[in-house]
Amino acid sequence: MPKFAANLTMLFNEVPFLDRFAAAANAGFKAVEFLFPYAFSISDIQKRLKDNDLQIVLHNLPAGNWEAGERGIACLPDRVAEFREGVPRAIEYAKALNVPQLNCLVGIPTAGVSAEQRPEQARATIIENLRFAANALKKESIRLLVEPCNSYDIPGFALNRSKEGLDVIQAVGSDNVFLQVRHLSHAAHGRRTRRDDQEEPAADRAYPARRQPAATSRARAKSTTRSCSGCSTRSAIKAGSAASTSRSTARKRASAGCRASAA
Repeated sequence: MPKFAANLTMLFNEVPFLDRFAAAANAGFKAVEFLFPYAFSISDIQKRLKDNDLQIVLHNLPAGNWEAGERGIACLPDRVAEFREGVPRAIEYAKALNVPQLNCLVGIPTAGVSAEQRPEQARATIIENLRFAANALKKESIRLLVEPCNSYDIPGFALNRSKEGLDVIQAVGSDNVFLQVRHLSHAAHGRRTRRDDQEEPAADRAYPARRQPAATSRARAKSTTRSCSGCSTRSAIKAGSAASTSRSTARKRASAGCRASAA
């Protein structure tokens, strides 16, 4: 039976953040996740978890100025010190709130590096920062996830394909870095035509474990995926199967509609 976690950043926005824990519990959820806890005290969050019998499955490392449009800083060579200062802060919250894994949004490469050098500089910085974070989190028995984001939701994001994420994981060389694969938010939008063997942005598909791109066996084994509510992690095989079923159903409905029109 699948288990789902409510993403309190995306859901129950009609009430303030700290009231969303109760809203999630009233809706039947037993687990939650959210982008960032850092604007709230640990004690306030602990109280909501206890009062509503909830657990947190995931939150993110500090990701810069979110309100100003930043989507992570792990790719920015001039923000390495800031990134590394954020790691112990994230660990402090995770340990106090019993969070088993932390996600890293690597960010959008910006000015300061020439356009030609930017991809290489960003990748090298991501690898070093992930290596640092993975080692620090491993000491506390916390898993580190890295999440590619498709180019529709976050244009210019440094990692927007699952294969890029797997390649970075391999380069980091740690057994404490895992791939977070986003839900299939654009799978049915029909924005482009492609052959089955063409690469596509991360959110457009979830890699089944048996079909991931060429990488080390360690990297393949560590892929995870979110549920379609943008929350908990489940088997990529199930997500791929669900997506295939959905596409098959959509094709049958479309075919039936054409026959009806012809009649």
